[in-house]
Amino acid sequence: MDNEAIREMFDSLGEVTIKRMFGGKGIYHQGRILALEVSGDILLKADAETAPDFAQAGAIQWVYDGKTKPVAMPYWTIPEAALDDPEELARWVALARAAALRAKQ
Repeated sequence: MDNEAIREMFDSLGEVTIKRMFGGKGIYHQGRILALEVSGDILLKADAETAPDFAQAGAIQWVYDGKTKPVAMPYWTIPEAALDDPEELARWVALARAAALRAKQ
């Protein structure tokens, strides 16, 4: 996904910074990572408080194959209902921002 499309998705926050990482991109707001772009998919940050909301909405947690076992990361796909609804997307982006703010620096 190109950087302009990513910025449009996060427009509700204002300016975001996009940095290349892990073969994908990290998406930051005010210096805190709140999302990743991996293989063309945007994954939003979640934590113990918001992960149940993502799961209930049908989002899928990012899991990659580690050296000895699968590793679950605190990033989730965008719920289907938010993909075509800017207001709904803004709500999920706000949840990702809140999780980023709660995360340790």
